[in-house]
Amino acid sequence: MLKFIKHNMETISGIEIYPIISLLIFFLFFVALYAWTYTYKKEKITEMSHIPFESENEIDNLKNDKP
Repeated sequence: MLKFIKHNMETISGIEIYPIISLLIFFLFFVALYAWTYTYKKEKITEMSHIPFESENEIDNLKNDKP
């Protein structure tokens, strides 16, 4: 089965660039993601890390307010 696919791929001219392009896109995406997380403000990360706790406190307060 792989024999047939390999033969078809060998007959297409210029196909050898596609694996290189996909690797570059993959690599650049993760480099950009790393740069974005590295430069993110620590205050914003701390604020977002407290969101789940604030939501639980608000829900608990709503439950306690009901008679």
